[in-house]
Amino acid sequence: MVLIAELTAVRHGQSLANVAFPAARAAGRLETGITSRDADVPLTALGRAQATALGRALAAEPPVIRPPDVVVCSPYLRARRTYEIAAEAAERNGLLLPTPKIDDRLVDRLMGDWEMTTRLAIEARFPVQSAQWRAEGTWLFRAPGGGENFPDIAARLSSLLADLHARHPRQRVLVVAHDAVVVVLRQIIEDLSYDDLEQISATGGIRNAGITRFTHRDGRLALAEFNTVTHLSGVRAGHPR
Repeated sequence: MVLIAELTAVRHGQSLANVAFPAARAAGRLETGITSRDADVPLTALGRAQATALGRALAAEPPVIRPPDVVVCSPYLRARRTYEIAAEAAERNGLLLPTPKIDDRLVDRLMGDWEMTTRLAIEARFPVQSAQWRAEGTWLFRAPGGGENFPDIAARLSSLLADLHARHPRQRVLVVAHDAVVVVLRQIIEDLSYDDLEQISATGGIRNAGITRFTHRDGRLALAEFNTVTHLSGVRAGHPR
Protein backbone atom coordinates (compact mmCIF):
# COMPACT_ATOMS: atom_id res chain seq x y z
CA MET A 1 0.00 0.00 0.00
CA VAL A 2 1.18 3.53 -0.80
CA LEU A 3 1.05 5.61 2.36
CA ILE A 4 0.31 9.24 3.06
CA ALA A 5 3.48 11.32 2.96
CA GLU A 6 3.06 12.96 6.35
CA LEU A 7 0.62 12.96 9.24
CA THR A 8 0.47 15.95 11.58
CA ALA A 9 -1.76 15.66 14.64
CA VAL A 10 -2.66 18.81 16.58
CA ARG A 11 -4.60 18.96 19.81
CA HIS A 12 -7.26 21.68 19.97
CA GLY A 13 -6.52 24.95 21.72
CA GLN A 14 -7.29 25.42 25.40
CA SER A 15 -10.97 24.72 26.10
CA LEU A 16 -13.22 25.84 28.92
CA ALA A 17 -13.05 22.30 30.35
CA ASN A 18 -9.24 22.41 30.36
CA VAL A 19 -9.54 25.27 32.84
CA ALA A 20 -12.67 24.29 34.77
CA PHE A 21 -11.73 20.70 35.66
CA PRO A 22 -8.33 21.51 37.24
CA ALA A 23 -9.92 24.46 39.07
CA ALA A 24 -12.66 22.24 40.52
CA ARG A 25 -10.10 19.62 41.56
CA ALA A 26 -7.88 22.21 43.24
CA ALA A 27 -10.86 23.62 45.15
CA GLY A 28 -12.24 20.20 46.09
CA ARG A 29 -15.50 20.87 44.23
CA LEU A 30 -17.58 18.08 42.71
CA GLU A 31 -18.91 20.30 39.91
CA THR A 32 -17.13 22.34 37.24
CA GLY A 33 -19.99 24.68 36.42
CA ILE A 34 -20.04 23.52 32.79
CA THR A 35 -23.51 22.42 31.71
CA SER A 36 -22.93 21.66 28.01
CA ARG A 37 -22.15 18.34 26.40
CA ASP A 38 -18.48 17.53 25.95
CA ALA A 39 -18.91 17.96 22.20
CA ASP A 40 -20.07 21.55 22.70
CA VAL A 41 -17.36 22.85 25.07
CA PRO A 42 -15.90 26.05 23.56
CA LEU A 43 -12.38 27.39 23.41
CA THR A 44 -11.18 29.94 25.94
CA ALA A 45 -9.70 33.26 24.86
CA LEU A 46 -6.27 31.67 25.25
CA GLY A 47 -7.39 28.71 23.14
CA ARG A 48 -8.45 31.07 20.37
CA ALA A 49 -5.08 32.83 20.55
CA GLN A 50 -3.33 29.46 20.34
CA ALA A 51 -5.36 28.59 17.25
CA THR A 52 -4.40 31.91 15.66
CA ALA A 53 -0.74 31.18 16.38
CA LEU A 54 -1.13 27.76 14.76
CA GLY A 55 -2.45 29.40 11.59
CA ARG A 56 0.42 31.88 11.56
CA ALA A 57 2.85 28.98 11.96
CA LEU A 58 1.34 27.24 8.94
CA ALA A 59 1.70 30.39 6.85
CA ALA A 60 5.20 31.30 8.07
CA GLU A 61 8.25 31.34 5.77
CA PRO A 62 9.62 28.80 6.23
CA PRO A 63 6.49 27.16 7.71
CA VAL A 64 6.64 25.59 11.16
CA ILE A 65 4.37 22.89 9.69
CA ARG A 66 4.36 22.17 5.97
CA PRO A 67 0.89 23.13 4.69
CA PRO A 68 -1.40 20.09 4.45
CA ASP A 69 -3.09 18.74 1.36
CA VAL A 70 -5.91 17.26 3.45
CA VAL A 71 -7.37 18.31 6.83
CA VAL A 72 -9.52 16.06 9.00
CA CYS A 73 -11.15 17.35 12.19
CA SER A 74 -12.98 15.94 15.15
CA PRO A 75 -16.64 17.02 15.10
CA TYR A 76 -16.28 18.51 18.60
CA LEU A 77 -16.63 22.29 18.72
CA ARG A 78 -13.22 22.95 20.28
CA ALA A 79 -11.42 21.07 17.49
CA ARG A 80 -13.49 22.55 14.66
CA ARG A 81 -13.02 26.09 15.99
CA THR A 82 -9.28 25.56 16.43
CA TYR A 83 -8.94 24.76 12.75
CA GLU A 84 -11.38 27.44 11.61
CA ILE A 85 -9.46 30.13 13.51
CA ALA A 86 -6.12 28.74 12.31
CA ALA A 87 -7.34 28.75 8.70
CA GLU A 88 -8.54 32.35 9.03
CA ALA A 89 -5.17 33.41 10.43
CA ALA A 90 -3.30 31.53 7.70
CA GLU A 91 -5.41 33.19 5.00
CA ARG A 92 -4.69 36.64 6.46
CA ASN A 93 -1.02 35.74 6.05
CA GLY A 94 -1.36 34.59 2.46
CA LEU A 95 -2.03 30.84 2.78
CA LEU A 96 -5.34 29.26 1.79
CA LEU A 97 -5.82 25.99 3.69
CA PRO A 98 -8.10 23.09 2.65
CA THR A 99 -11.72 22.83 3.73
CA PRO A 100 -11.72 20.33 6.60
CA LYS A 101 -13.35 16.93 6.49
CA ILE A 102 -15.21 16.07 9.73
CA ASP A 103 -14.76 12.50 10.92
CA ASP A 104 -16.54 11.01 13.94
CA ARG A 105 -13.64 8.61 14.49
CA LEU A 106 -11.62 11.56 15.81
CA VAL A 107 -13.87 12.28 18.81
CA ASP A 108 -12.34 12.48 22.27
CA ARG A 109 -12.51 9.42 24.51
CA LEU A 110 -16.18 8.65 25.15
CA MET A 111 -16.95 8.57 28.87
CA GLY A 112 -20.56 7.34 28.80
CA ASP A 113 -22.51 8.20 31.94
CA TRP A 114 -19.42 9.96 33.31
CA GLU A 115 -19.20 12.57 30.57
CA MET A 116 -18.25 15.98 32.01
CA THR A 117 -18.10 14.54 35.55
CA THR A 118 -15.17 15.31 37.86
CA ARG A 119 -13.12 12.51 39.39
CA LEU A 120 -14.30 13.58 42.86
CA ALA A 121 -17.95 13.30 41.77
CA ILE A 122 -17.29 9.90 40.19
CA GLU A 123 -15.71 8.63 43.41
CA ALA A 124 -18.67 9.92 45.42
CA ARG A 125 -21.48 8.71 43.15
CA PHE A 126 -20.06 5.53 41.63
CA PRO A 127 -17.95 3.86 44.35
CA VAL A 128 -18.21 0.34 42.90
CA GLN A 129 -17.30 1.40 39.35
CA SER A 130 -14.56 3.66 40.72
CA ALA A 131 -12.97 0.67 42.43
CA GLN A 132 -13.20 -1.23 39.14
CA TRP A 133 -11.51 1.70 37.37
CA ARG A 134 -8.63 1.59 39.82
CA ALA A 135 -8.34 -2.18 39.42
CA GLU A 136 -8.42 -2.23 35.60
CA GLY A 137 -6.40 0.94 35.09
CA THR A 138 -6.88 4.00 32.91
CA TRP A 139 -6.12 2.29 29.62
CA LEU A 140 -8.47 -0.69 29.82
CA PHE A 141 -11.44 0.56 31.87
CA ARG A 142 -14.72 1.50 30.16
CA ALA A 143 -17.00 3.95 31.98
CA PRO A 144 -20.62 2.77 32.31
CA GLY A 145 -23.18 3.80 29.74
CA GLY A 146 -21.09 3.52 26.58
CA GLY A 147 -17.64 4.60 27.73
CA GLU A 148 -14.53 3.67 25.75
CA ASN A 149 -11.21 2.20 26.74
CA PHE A 150 -8.01 2.77 24.79
CA PRO A 151 -8.31 -0.39 22.66
CA ASP A 152 -11.69 0.98 21.51
CA ILE A 153 -10.05 4.26 20.51
CA ALA A 154 -7.26 2.35 18.76
CA ALA A 155 -9.81 0.40 16.72
CA ARG A 156 -11.52 3.51 15.35
CA LEU A 157 -8.22 5.31 14.69
CA SER A 158 -6.75 2.27 12.93
CA SER A 159 -9.76 2.37 10.61
CA LEU A 160 -9.21 6.09 10.03
CA LEU A 161 -5.51 5.60 9.23
CA ALA A 162 -6.30 2.82 6.76
CA ASP A 163 -8.76 5.11 4.97
CA LEU A 164 -6.28 8.01 4.89
CA HIS A 165 -3.61 5.82 3.31
CA ALA A 166 -6.08 4.47 0.75
CA ARG A 167 -7.64 7.81 -0.19
CA HIS A 168 -4.71 10.23 0.14
CA PRO A 169 -1.51 8.44 -0.87
CA ARG A 170 1.63 10.63 -0.94
CA GLN A 171 -0.30 13.58 0.52
CA ARG A 172 0.27 15.54 3.72
CA VAL A 173 -2.60 15.14 6.20
CA LEU A 174 -3.39 17.38 9.17
CA VAL A 175 -5.60 16.01 11.96
CA VAL A 176 -7.07 18.39 14.55
CA ALA A 177 -8.50 16.49 17.49
CA HIS A 178 -7.84 15.61 21.15
CA ASP A 179 -5.12 14.47 23.51
CA ALA A 180 -6.36 10.86 23.55
CA VAL A 181 -6.29 10.82 19.74
CA VAL A 182 -2.69 12.02 19.61
CA VAL A 183 -1.57 9.47 22.20
CA VAL A 184 -3.32 6.56 20.48
CA LEU A 185 -1.98 7.56 17.06
CA ARG A 186 1.48 7.24 18.58
CA GLN A 187 0.55 3.87 20.06
CA ILE A 188 -0.68 2.54 16.71
CA ILE A 189 2.06 3.94 14.48
CA GLU A 190 4.95 3.15 16.84
CA ASP A 191 3.48 -0.04 18.33
CA LEU A 192 3.80 1.34 21.86
CA SER A 193 2.94 -0.55 25.04
CA TYR A 194 0.77 0.79 27.84
CA ASP A 195 3.95 1.27 29.87
CA ASP A 196 5.13 3.55 27.06
CA LEU A 197 1.85 5.46 27.25
CA GLU A 198 2.31 5.82 31.01
CA GLN A 199 5.67 7.45 30.38
CA ILE A 200 4.11 9.87 27.89
CA SER A 201 1.39 10.70 30.41
CA ALA A 202 3.99 11.26 33.13
CA THR A 203 5.65 14.02 31.08
CA GLY A 204 2.54 16.17 31.43
CA GLY A 205 0.43 14.95 28.54
CA ILE A 206 -0.42 16.51 25.19
CA ARG A 207 -0.23 20.30 25.13
CA ASN A 208 -3.06 22.42 23.78
CA ALA A 209 -2.30 23.27 20.13
CA GLY A 210 0.79 21.07 20.38
CA ILE A 211 2.14 19.56 17.17
CA THR A 212 2.97 15.86 16.72
CA ARG A 213 4.23 14.86 13.29
CA PHE A 214 4.92 11.55 11.54
CA THR A 215 6.79 11.31 8.24
CA HIS A 216 7.05 8.57 5.63
CA ARG A 217 10.33 6.76 6.22
CA ASP A 218 11.47 3.34 4.93
CA GLY A 219 7.97 2.37 3.86
CA ARG A 220 6.21 3.34 7.07
CA LEU A 221 5.27 6.35 9.18
CA ALA A 222 7.78 7.33 11.86
CA LEU A 223 7.68 9.96 14.60
CA ALA A 224 9.42 13.18 13.53
CA GLU A 225 8.39 15.49 16.38
CA PHE A 226 6.20 15.22 19.43
CA ASN A 227 4.16 17.77 21.38
CA THR A 228 5.99 20.77 19.89
CA VAL A 229 4.78 24.16 21.16
CA THR A 230 7.52 26.54 20.00
CA HIS A 231 4.95 28.26 17.77
CA LEU A 232 3.07 29.28 20.93
CA SER A 233 5.96 31.22 22.46
CA GLY A 234 4.60 34.46 23.88
CA VAL A 235 0.98 33.57 23.13
CA ARG A 236 -1.58 34.74 25.65
CA ALA A 237 -5.29 35.54 25.55
CA GLY A 238 -5.93 38.25 23.01
CA HIS A 239 -2.28 38.34 21.90
CA PRO A 240 -1.40 35.47 19.52
CA ARG A 241 2.25 36.55 19.24
